[in-house]
Amino acid sequence: MKIAMLARNHNLYSHKRLQEAAEERGHQLDMINTLQCYINIASRRPSIFYRGEKLPEYDAVIPRIGASITFYGLAVLRQFEMMGVFPLNESVAIGRSRDKLRSLQVLSREGVGLPVTTFAHDPKQTDEVIAQAGGAPLVIKLLEGTQGIGVVLADTDRSAKSVVEAFRGANVNILVQEFIKEAGGSDIRVLVVGGKVMAAMKRTGAEGDFRSNLHRGGSAMQIKISPEERSTAIRSAKAMGLNVCGVDLLRSNHGPVVMEVNSSPGLEGIEKATNIDIAGKIIELIEKKAKPGKTKTIGKG
Repeated sequence: MKIAMLARNHNLYSHKRLQEAAEERGHQLDMINTLQCYINIASRRPSIFYRGEKLPEYDAVIPRIGASITFYGLAVLRQFEMMGVFPLNESVAIGRSRDKLRSLQVLSREGVGLPVTTFAHDPKQTDEVIAQAGGAPLVIKLLEGTQGIGVVLADTDRSAKSVVEAFRGANVNILVQEFIKEAGGSDIRVLVVGGKVMAAMKRTGAEGDFRSNLHRGGSAMQIKISPEERSTAIRSAKAMGLNVCGVDLLRSNHGPVVMEVNSSPGLEGIEKATNIDIAGKIIELIEKKAKPGKTKTIGKG
């Protein structure tokens, strides 16, 4: 099979592992810098050009689109879809997952456990928003934040109000969520591939940091999850329409709650913590889903 991978940094662990896994199984995987592509939108003849040359036909495309280039990355991915190339994750599903508010609304509709979350536009409603979220301590998140950036823990209602008003004064959209104290600064990353849980790890934040992101100095260890946590992760992936994703859970007093569904999960932390070949599982999924000559996206839009 011929596989394209949309990725700006070819040296990242996740990207190199996916290439290794594909080549070990006899496939050709070409890494393509997303921002160096341009698309030709012609009637019945959609095409993509890369560094001045028209891209050849591919059986599948692996989108590893950074959050900062979501708009352009999804435009390129949609072009692959229009050309009949199987996307590991569809453009519609990735776009849904990148919008924190929309993703929570979708999960809420499906009855997935979530932290109490509030959202408002008018700064005059700050007191009501804080009260609806259960009062301090509260977690305040930028809608566009990633890897723990733009996440603030407010210990008092007064500090929460100051942070909310400051963000809104800068015309920045935010979510206000209850703080799950019983999680103890840890969360669970569950890797779902093809509707099945492949691995799970517990991530613990660095000393004094309530955020558990490995990019922020957190640590990880393999963990056994409960049947309810497994079901929550699988239901979340299905609701978002993602073939591959990382589902971030917190263990609360009222069961597992989903903090985020990541459509481009990093592989380094979870592969090293669990010794499970996640990259190989992803390539196996592509082999099953992307049959040469019969590839097509089922997405809409």
